[in-house]
Amino acid sequence: MNKRETGQYYENLACEYLSENGAKIVCRNFRSKKGEIDIIARDGKYLTFVEVKYRTSARFGEPEAAVNSRKQKTICRVSDFYKIRFGISEECPIRYDVVAIKVDETSAIHIRWHKNAFSYIPYNAW
Repeated sequence: MNKRETGQYYENLACEYLSENGAKIVCRNFRSKKGEIDIIARDGKYLTFVEVKYRTSARFGEPEAAVNSRKQKTICRVSDFYKIRFGISEECPIRYDVVAIKVDETSAIHIRWHKNAFSYIPYNAW
């Protein structure tokens, strides 16, 4: 599998996991000039912007640690574009989540859904 196919595989797992846990997938791989959001879902009253990170070893740390401040800023900018593009009301509760997928040495897959993993970073805070 190439890198894109591998990423798609783990995003599919994340979508299945989110759906099994009550989220409704709205959109996948939403792109703008500023970047991409892996999954956009509804979880109860929240519109959630979800970043999927996976690791096949602990050598580079936990998968969620890869969602650094730069990546968070990108997700926030793309979410701004999404909200404008689709007329999402300012009243709509928004959440930024991370789905972390880790494959251990026995090839077992472990999935963690971090709800509200980070807060919105306003553009003027850069």
